[in-house]
Amino acid sequence: MAERSEPEHGVWVREAVARFEGPLTLYASRLLGDAEAARDVVQDTFLRLCTQDRASTDGHLAEWLFTVCRNRALDVLRKEHRMTQLSDEQVNRCLSPAPGPPEAAERRDLGVKVLALLDSLPVNQREVLRLKFQNGFSYQEISRISGHSVSNVGYLIHAGIKTLRGQLFDGQPVEARA
Repeated sequence: MAERSEPEHGVWVREAVARFEGPLTLYASRLLGDAEAARDVVQDTFLRLCTQDRASTDGHLAEWLFTVCRNRALDVLRKEHRMTQLSDEQVNRCLSPAPGPPEAAERRDLGVKVLALLDSLPVNQREVLRLKFQNGFSYQEISRISGHSVSNVGYLIHAGIKTLRGQLFDGQPVEARA
């Protein structure tokens, strides 16, 4: 490993932790269904970052972190041979607040329904939808994180949204939804 300034490296790692700890924890928690295990996976991810040269991740730090986090979470899942569901409390904590009580209740009900429906999708569709809409990654970035081709990422997102839309509106015609 090349010589580097330890104080500068420490600042870089602390900035990465400050910026990505929350999104990585949410991502790992959704993959694992266990907040405590997710925190451990994220900690391992940042420990691995401590051993990296900054130059090796320049320009794609978020992708690198999410890829390492994903791989570590998959290792944990393989080791435990199980995947647990999020509790209602965890789901409610993840919802963003709305302006007023009626809107908040409606948004909360819709969010719970979408998350429940999301859990009914195949794992690969759930993963790419969460990377796209919860973490804001591009198809190219999702491709590199998940190992799927860019065109397959597009297909998985399209198929997942189509399935969710169909389930959410219970087959109502487009005119009745508006």
